[in-house]
Amino acid sequence: MDAGDFEARQREREWFHGLTVPPGAWTVLRVDGRGFSKFTEARFGKPFDPRFADCMAEAASALMAEFASPYVYTESDEISLVLPPAAGLFGRGVEKLVSISAGVASAAFTHAAGVPAHFDGRVWLGTTTDDVVDYFSWRQADAARCALNGWCYWILRKAGKSASEAGAALEGTGVSEKNELLFAHGVNFAEVPAWQRRGVGLYWESYERTGFDPVREVEVSATRRRVRVDRELPMKGEYRAFLGELLQPIGSGSRRTE
Repeated sequence: MDAGDFEARQREREWFHGLTVPPGAWTVLRVDGRGFSKFTEARFGKPFDPRFADCMAEAASALMAEFASPYVYTESDEISLVLPPAAGLFGRGVEKLVSISAGVASAAFTHAAGVPAHFDGRVWLGTTTDDVVDYFSWRQADAARCALNGWCYWILRKAGKSASEAGAALEGTGVSEKNELLFAHGVNFAEVPAWQRRGVGLYWESYERTGFDPVREVEVSATRRRVRVDRELPMKGEYRAFLGELLQPIGSGSRRTE
């Protein structure tokens, strides 16, 4: 067997190397912190620590730059970034998209936090802009659910209950009961900072920058783009409308009708 045949046989064993995202599909890459429950409990305040949120925003910003994503969303220990149907990064290879997104998030978060951290990744696919809006609405709903649960759990822990006792106390409780629990401990969940309940979005915004033209000796203005880190995202229907307005011009223009 010559060297070329030997290499070809080894390449054939890379079973998923040829797996690609279908042409024309919207792609969302989601990365999650690996083992972050213990990692954050040992290093950050609970239930929410602005320092941790800032590190997640730094990682999200790094992913946005690396993948030229029009929208990135982060809540808790996860980050989701969307790639439009025309994106062709890394030949749309799934292995590359997943591994590089996890690697960038791990490196950026580690740099921001000053301690090693690891992320894993996955791929979500959609066919229309509405699918993508559904996805991010789902993740924002998860943010609200996790925030409410987190606040209740850590209120009980700080009141002296063990981890198992706090978990047992919350088992089977509904949203209204959890809100009442918080209120009894002096916390109005509706007044908790929006970034904790709704997550944080990153997207491009245009702005006017004034400069001076030395040739004509006049002030000139130019339109520039910058990343906006939005910690006051809207909710539910308003969030869906915001996402649709942001993403629709990027897509094919087709929308699902129901």
